[in-house]
Amino acid sequence: MSLASFRRNLWSFLLLFSFLAALYRTLVAAEEADSCDNLRLGQYLCREPKIDDTTQEPENCRDAAARVECLPAPNVTCRLSNGTEFRFSGEEVGFYQTVPCRNVSGYSYKVAVALSLFLGWLGADRFYLGYPALGVLKFCTVGFCGIGTLLDFVLVATQTVGPSDGSDYIVDYYGARLSRLPVTRDTYRKPHLSL
Repeated sequence: MSLASFRRNLWSFLLLFSFLAALYRTLVAAEEADSCDNLRLGQYLCREPKIDDTTQEPENCRDAAARVECLPAPNVTCRLSNGTEFRFSGEEVGFYQTVPCRNVSGYSYKVAVALSLFLGWLGADRFYLGYPALGVLKFCTVGFCGIGTLLDFVLVATQTVGPSDGSDYIVDYYGARLSRLPVTRDTYRKPHLSL
């Protein structure tokens, strides 16, 4: 092997090595900038949802979920949904996050409780909630002689009985809302320690 062919092979090897090194740096840099959806807590701030005055739910509530804007912190670099890498200043929207909301259709909790308390013996609460047969039954029996009216008031006040269309009551967004915690087979039950 001559010196000229050795230099040519060395030159080809160095050129190939620098190309592979540049490719490796590009791939590592692309992996370092993770998706904006995968930022850690503290690297972003999500805005509060805009609340609709009539429904008392987030304005874009669809199928029990609403989207809110999330702003990555200043000097955070991440990939947007379209794949471009971006360095944020703290003012730009990086991604959207879903928050739970309730599907309402116009039945007010305050009105239902007031009707149940003052005109429940006439069945007005049941007519309002969309149960006309039960409303007629309560009207004809004068509220089941008081006991049924009291029981019905408790059911409406605890939100056990809701609108007939399956929607939720309109309750103030920052008001006293009841949320049920379901008990399933995965629920941990603390064993009772007997003395």
